[in-house]
Amino acid sequence: MNKKILFLCTHNSCRSQMAEGIVNHYLGDRLKAFSAGTEAAFVHPRAIAVMAEIGIDISRHRSKSLAEFDDETFDYVITLCGSAKENCPLFFGGVKRIHIGFDDPAKATGSDEEIMAEFRRVRDEIRHRLLEFFVNA
Repeated sequence: MNKKILFLCTHNSCRSQMAEGIVNHYLGDRLKAFSAGTEAAFVHPRAIAVMAEIGIDISRHRSKSLAEFDDETFDYVITLCGSAKENCPLFFGGVKRIHIGFDDPAKATGSDEEIMAEFRRVRDEIRHRLLEFFVNA
C-alpha cells in the first residue's frame, strides 16, 4: 500500500501544487501525494507552466483547503512554508510532521523572464530535495 503524503502551504497555489505533482510523477509507484493550503486560492499559472516544461501536467489541479482532508489519514504531513508550519493543526496526530521550506516564487519581482526563472529555481529545488528525502525515507 502506498504511503500518503500531504503537502501544506498557505494558499495551495505554487509550492504545494508543484510538490504534489513532482512526487506523484516520480514516486507514484510507492507514494500518493496530495496538497492543501491553510486557505485555498488558485493554482498559479506560472506553476502550471514551469511544471509543463518538465513534462508534469498540473493544469487540472485545483487549490484545496485543509478542511477537505479532515477525515483523511497521512503517513507524512509536510509543510513547505513558514506560515503553514505555524498554522498546521494538531489534529494530524500520529503522523510524521516535517517542515521542508522553500521560497515563495509568487513573491518574485522583475521582468517576466526573471519571475519565470524564480519559479523554475524553486521547482528544481523542490524536485531535488523531495526526491532525495523520499529516496532515503
